[in-house]
Amino acid sequence: MPFYDYRCQACGKPARLQFSYSEYGKVQPVCPHCGSLEIKRRISRVALGKSEDARMDSMMEGDSLAGLDENDPRSLGKFMRKMGNEMGEDLGDEFNEVVDRLEKGESPEAIEQSMPDLGGGADFLDD
Repeated sequence: MPFYDYRCQACGKPARLQFSYSEYGKVQPVCPHCGSLEIKRRISRVALGKSEDARMDSMMEGDSLAGLDENDPRSLGKFMRKMGNEMGEDLGDEFNEVVDRLEKGESPEAIEQSMPDLGGGADFLDD
């Protein structure tokens, strides 16, 4: 059953109430704090889903690339961390290790040498 957010007009306190879809609009909500019927529904936070392409596009727009220095491992690591967070999913231990090492200032070349199977053999860190 979904939750609905309200604010009591009598006592001013917020309330989160739960109604089934069939009950919503038919059952009079009551403030759980003071028992008042003077309770108004509030619009809750809304989450919008983005496609992977839309997330990547937003990473490449505006000032998202500001401060990115492709010659600075820390800058690359910071950008890759931001990209990973934007993807909204766990990109795996290998990705996290690479990002951690970049953020510590290790060069992409040194990381590739120590991880020969990185990215399944693809040039993971090359342009």
